Amino acid sequence: MDDPAKKPWRPGAAAAMLGPAMRKRFFLPAAPAGAAGPLPFAADAPWLAPLAGYSDLPFRLLCRHYGAAVCVTEMVSAKGLVYKSPGTGELLRSLPEDQPLVVQLFGAEPEVLGSAVRTLRGAGYAWFDCNMGCSVPKVMRQGAGAALLGDAERALACARAMIAEAAPGRVGFKLRLGIDRERMVLPDLALRLEDAGAGWLTLHPRTARQGFGGSADWEEIARLAARLSIPLLASGDLLTAQDGIRCLAETGATALMYARGALHDPAIFAAHLALSRGESPPAPDAAALRAMIGLHVRLAREHGGSAGALLKMRSLAPRYVRFLPGVRVLRQRLCRCTDWQDLETALDEFLDSAGLP
Repeated sequence: MDDPAKKPWRPGAAAAMLGPAMRKRFFLPAAPAGAAGPLPFAADAPWLAPLAGYSDLPFRLLCRHYGAAVCVTEMVSAKGLVYKSPGTGELLRSLPEDQPLVVQLFGAEPEVLGSAVRTLRGAGYAWFDCNMGCSVPKVMRQGAGAALLGDAERALACARAMIAEAAPGRVGFKLRLGIDRERMVLPDLALRLEDAGAGWLTLHPRTARQGFGGSADWEEIARLAARLSIPLLASGDLLTAQDGIRCLAETGATALMYARGALHDPAIFAAHLALSRGESPPAPDAAALRAMIGLHVRLAREHGGSAGALLKMRSLAPRYVRFLPGVRVLRQRLCRCTDWQDLETALDEFLDSAGLP
């Protein structure tokens, strides 16, 4: 199989894109008030990571309710934005209470990434991130995501193009260790990104080849944190708030972002804040679980933006109750729900029968 990191870089490859009929349906929402406010980088300011297919506006608002200090959008294609792909604007819908918000872009062409930042700044967006860590094959085949780790000069060209279009310190970069253990790029690439003007870095300490297998190597976070003078966010295997607090203590990272941990339990942010204060997080109970699911349903109905919001909720809700008996039956029942009333009834009946304290 071809190594996606070795695919040739063709700067003009984005030229043949969408036709006028498709461009007419593109809409770029303006950034809401507060978009240019400061970003907090601190142990008691946990971030929500970009989660493709999940970290939409309703989910971000849910996580903010529980204490997420910053949220990052789902990955936004720089090409899709510049060439006005339908649906791209949907990923950017936000509200004043959804601030500060970082827009994460992916792409492999410096001029396209720079143009995307310029377009977003014109619409009022202020904070940006470039994904250099996604190991999904369809992203890497484009030379984007973690494939950039296999071509440091191209990665730096992309970084400089984005930084040139943004205000100083307004662009971060999400990294992995390298393509594989034989092609590690840290700390060299991270230090060069810092020299280029990066505002912060995020490290998921696995290689692209690992995907999400094996264990995140937190020692690599510690080694990089000791070399940087800009904030470093930790990521990887932060499945509970206890994991997050331990990671910060062991690595010296400035802050962290929760991904899968938040996807399974958005209240992880409240637990993180409690532990940061030296308090014990509240034990989950039926009332708290019911309130969390009910809030997510309400936010999805209000801000979901499409019929797809119901389908997404059908897949998300079982994650919140995955530790309870009968969740498989619940999942099957939710798959048959065709409207919000059906879904809420199914969830209520499940929780009533779950026997939670």
